[in-house]
Amino acid sequence: MGEVRPITRVGDPVLHRPCEPVTRFDAELAALVADMFASMYAAEGVGLAANQIGVPLRVFVYDCPDAQGVHHKGVVVNPELELPGVGERRLDADDEGCLSVPGQYAPLPRADRAAVRGFDVAGAPVRVEGTGLLARCLQHETDHLDGHLYLDRLPAKRRKQVLAAYHESTKADKAPL
Repeated sequence: MGEVRPITRVGDPVLHRPCEPVTRFDAELAALVADMFASMYAAEGVGLAANQIGVPLRVFVYDCPDAQGVHHKGVVVNPELELPGVGERRLDADDEGCLSVPGQYAPLPRADRAAVRGFDVAGAPVRVEGTGLLARCLQHETDHLDGHLYLDRLPAKRRKQVLAAYHESTKADKAPL
């Protein structure tokens, strides 16, 4: 079932440094993955990296559709991102958001197709290939594990605007009644 854990927010150091590879595929990892799914669903997200709940390990979960509307759900441990070659790559500039920067979205070009190779929670090899939102999710979550937020890929002016809006919204959340 899993326990809902708080989502780490932009500025927390765990989000801004590369995560450590998973070396043990055991009950502790399975419990972490269950907590990650519970936390992702509670926050109404489509993907979640372990560092987004404060755990600096290379693992993410996802539950989202691809470009054809086919739903995909799973976990990838120690993912390695695979993108189409430069001549084969087409960009999709849809809006992107992040559970660690709640309420803020910005257009961000990403490859319209992506894949990751890694392992499932039991240590068996997996390869997940996606288009549309799934491709964006695979890239976004792998970025998290490398210590990057989607904000880091935005032009400086747009990044400042998104962060200013985020900080303004968090002030409103703390305003006295």
